[in-house]
Amino acid sequence: MTEFDRLAMTRAFELAARGARTTQPNPRVGCVIARDGEIIGEGWHQRAGEAHAEVFALREAGERARGATAYVTLEPCNHHGRTPPCTEALIAAGIAEVVFASGDPNPEVDGRGRARLHEAGIRVRQGVMRDEGERLNRGFFARMRRGRPWLRLKMAASLDGRTALANGESQWITSADARADVQQFRAESAAILSTANTVLADDPRLDVRWPETERQPLRVLLDSRGRLSGRERVFAPPGEVLHLRGELNLGECLAQLAQVHQINEIWTEAGPTLAGALLAGDWVDELVLYLAPCLLGPEARPLAHWPQLARLADAKRQIGPDIRIILTCSPGSSRT
Repeated sequence: MTEFDRLAMTRAFELAARGARTTQPNPRVGCVIARDGEIIGEGWHQRAGEAHAEVFALREAGERARGATAYVTLEPCNHHGRTPPCTEALIAAGIAEVVFASGDPNPEVDGRGRARLHEAGIRVRQGVMRDEGERLNRGFFARMRRGRPWLRLKMAASLDGRTALANGESQWITSADARADVQQFRAESAAILSTANTVLADDPRLDVRWPETERQPLRVLLDSRGRLSGRERVFAPPGEVLHLRGELNLGECLAQLAQVHQINEIWTEAGPTLAGALLAGDWVDELVLYLAPCLLGPEARPLAHWPQLARLADAKRQIGPDIRIILTCSPGSSRT
């Protein structure tokens, strides 16, 4: 990998990130067209059902694309979906080389894009900044490879690991800055998972509260005893609600969200019961923990309901024998 390869692919990742809130259920993809050490075209996939990144980049490059190199964050597609194959657009434009970060795990694409480009006489290089490519679309990769979404569990706690007072009061443990940060995670998620307990206790909306938001995440509510009436604020538009009544197997629920609803990433906001079940079942891919500089005391509610352990050896192990939390604070900022 040359220095220019890294520069061009890094730019493609930056472009792909612009679609973080709008491409669901499609992956986030960016493309750069370059020749003679100069970037001559850029594009990114903006919305599902619309043109892919390669098409936008080729349009900007125009006739200069002939003989150029295309840098793409994901293997170009070679099938007809809601848009034509990107491989054919690259071939028709006279691209001489295609460099992409990672293969597409979608069975309709996997390896076929690369093969079609080879067949047309185009040089192909795969694996340039592959780790970054998979990290960009870890929800999409998780859904395609294992049949369930990437699940983030959000927790907000005091320094002594408490999430609410004994009487249930929890608004607000964390600062306005932390709550604004949560909005970013919500906006980039395809679904928000919560429970009837949380809805009845806090009456949250569980939506994205930015006026420029184009897409609201699907709100998924687990209601084992059928206690929600449908009149709670979480049911109000905009956006859709999936109200799941009755006892549910968490694994089957996550599989349904992936296979039926094509959910790539789930953001979970719930109390200690669901948090404990998700952690105990190894369903959590990423824990986002906000720690507030306060102490709530031993009678306050815990971070998660966890089975009583008889031995320390049975404790969950994350990094070596302990859990490591890294907090990075910018000078003059309270955001962590």
